[in-house]
Order: sequence, then structure tokens, then C-alpha cells
Amino acid sequence: MANEQVRVPDLGDSGKVDVVEVLVTNGQAIAVDDPLITLESDKASMDVPSPLAGKVVEIKVKAGDQVGEGDVILLVEADEAAAEAPAEEEPSETATAQPGAEPEPASSEAPESTGPRRETPDEPAARPAALAPPDTGAVIEQAAHVKAYASPAVRRFARELGVDLSRVQGSGRKGRILKPDVQSWVKKTLAEPAAAAGAALPEMPVIDFSKFGEVERVPLTRVQKISGPNLRRAWLHVPHVTQHDEADITELEAFRQQHKGEAKAEGFNLTPLAFVLKASVAALQKFPKVNSSLDPDGESLVLKRYYHLGVAVDTEEGLVVPVVRDVDRKGVFELARELAEVSAQARERKLKPDQLRGASFTVSSLGGIGGTAFTPIVNAPEVAILGVSRATERPVWRDGEVTGRLILPVSLSYDHRVVDGALAVRFTTYLCQVLSDLRRLVL
Repeated sequence: MANEQVRVPDLGDSGKVDVVEVLVTNGQAIAVDDPLITLESDKASMDVPSPLAGKVVEIKVKAGDQVGEGDVILLVEADEAAAEAPAEEEPSETATAQPGAEPEPASSEAPESTGPRRETPDEPAARPAALAPPDTGAVIEQAAHVKAYASPAVRRFARELGVDLSRVQGSGRKGRILKPDVQSWVKKTLAEPAAAAGAALPEMPVIDFSKFGEVERVPLTRVQKISGPNLRRAWLHVPHVTQHDEADITELEAFRQQHKGEAKAEGFNLTPLAFVLKASVAALQKFPKVNSSLDPDGESLVLKRYYHLGVAVDTEEGLVVPVVRDVDRKGVFELARELAEVSAQARERKLKPDQLRGASFTVSSLGGIGGTAFTPIVNAPEVAILGVSRATERPVWRDGEVTGRLILPVSLSYDHRVVDGALAVRFTTYLCQVLSDLRRLVL
């Protein structure tokens, strides 16, 4: 079959116009209405669509050329099936909505109906159907998108990828956005997941604080540099909710006081945190969803049958979270001894990499410092973290009289995609019951 020529359509009174972009390559398969080149005059720009389906044999123009009505754009080896199709079937074919088609403002883009097409009497009425934009679900700032300096083909391409053209820097003539610019923007965004996650957030202003007074610049610690991006990622990706509760630990503290001398003789302190770890495991066993992670596919949960608890330790470098393994298999004395060891190793920077991995749940205790409540950030991919504040003596109405009780505030932050409010309340309620009555640990 002989190659067919595709020519520049009627341009009205525009005369010669610029070829600003060639949208196809030699050997490329094309369908009817696929955009071939983008033309631009002083008043408008337009894509020239293909009047037939086939394969591009030779491109006769390049970006920067000037062309007029009737000039040859390229040669096409037409598909035999398309060439032999009955003429009466063409209107329905050309009226089919092409993926990614989108209407352009009349003030900035020339009508696409001026392209070289095999018209039929019914086609003018059918043409609007081809302009219906697809529902891509992309979040695009429409006003800025339509004002961006780009051809209709590039706009369609950007919409299909969900790219807001107002964010893309054009490399073409006069800053025009080309298809490679959109592709480069997508590649850059995918290569920077942390930046992509916060792309919708406004940038923080850059302020020269020295204008207002004396300042000192202090470098972040190594721990802060490492933990900062992780905390930001967790805060951006995890829908955080925090449930606050209180536990009456009067009996627990009396028990601890009775046995702390024995622990001291063995070379370690019997801290309240050891009891909190044991109580946390009891609550995790009763509510296993809290001891899980969301599968990356978003369709299932990974329920963990082990109980390795991360414990936040305050050091000069910042917070470090060593992991105490198999808490469910250890007694309170053994946990207190191990807590003392890993805390010392953390402060002396002697922790090994394996001691910082594998936690299924984390406990952050600020009880030795103070505070009444706080919102700890979930250590993703875990789905919850327990914050513990300072216990205080309070008057409580109990058994018909006011009596002093030692109250421990606890704060459970959780990933709301996995843990709902009802489950969080049940978890903290049971946790506080165990802390209030240690005998529950043997039930």
C-alpha cells in the first residue's frame, strides 16, 4: 500500500505558523485523531490530529519550522483494516472519546475541529463527545492548569499522569512546557518520596533571624538528622489520633517499693517502666490489632505473634529507641535489668544495629521528667505507641471516702486506618486495669 501524506489543515488567515513540538516519532503506530504536531501562531496554539490510523514512515517537519496550509507534515503507512472500513462506520469511530481528551479555553487554543479529518455530515454534532475529559481522579488546580503555557497534547498528557502544570518549569521557547518537562517532573517527584508526600504543603518561609538580634547556629545531632525525616514521614502518612487515660498505680508502687531493695542488691533499679512493659504486652495479647502493621498493599494486616517493645531513651544526642525482645517471656526483674543495660548502652552510643530493629510496639516514658499528657508520634510501620507521663498523688473518692491515690497518665497514639476509637479506649482501659491490679497478669 502506498504511503499517504498528512498535510497542514486550513489555518484560516494565520498564514505561516511555527511548529513548536513534534509529538510522534518515525515508526510509531498512530490512531485516528492522535495529535501529530503542535502549531502556534501569535493568537493561539493547536494540535494537528491524524486523519487516519497507521504507522509513521517519515516526518517532514521539525520544531522551529514554519508551515502553512497544505504543507506535508509526515508520511503514514495506513492500516489496511482502517482503509477498507465502510464509510458509514466512520462517524461512530471518530466520535469515540479518546483517552485524555480535554476541552481547552477558546481564548487560548484553536478549535481541534480544524484538523485534517475525514468528515461526514453527522460529524459536527458528534465532535463534542470527543472533548469530554476523562475522570482521572487527579488533584489539579484547574485555574493554574489551564493558564499554563502548554499545548493541548501536553495538557492531556499531564492530566493523565495527574500532574499540575502550574508546578512544572517549561524548557521550550518562551518557557513553553513540553512533554519531556512533564516526564522529568514526574521522575523527580518519584525520586523524592518525602518531598512528594509534602508536596501539597506550603513551603516554610526563609527568614534571616539575625536582622532581629544576635543568633547562634548550632548543627543538628546525628540522631536528630536521622530521626527527623522518619518522624516527618510518619506524621504525613499516618492519620494520628491520641487516646488519653489514667491508671491508679497505688498498689503497684507499694509492691515496687517492697522489692526495689532486692533489685538494688542485684545491681539495677526496679523502675515503674518495667511494669508498664509487662502490662502493655497483656493489653497487646488481648487486642492483637494494636500489635500489627498495615500491609503495603493496603488490603490486609500483618498480625505479629511476637512482643518486641521499643523503649524511647533520652540521650545527649536525642531520643534513641532500643528494642527489648520477647517481653512476654520475661519477668519484671529481668526486664528492669535489661532496661538498665540498654539505656546505658544508648547513652554511651554502644547499641548495635540489631538492638534498634524489629519492634512491634513502642513505649515512650517521660515520667522521670514530668508532664501530664502528650501526643507521641507513631513509629511507623507500627500502628500505635504508648506515652507515659509523671504519676502524681491525687485525692480520689473511693469506698465512700476521699483518699490519696497515685495516678499515672497514659497516652496512646494510633494509626486510625487500623485502630479505631473504640478499640483504642478498650486497649487503654484494659491496660489501666492491669496496672491497677497486677494480679491480672497471672489470669
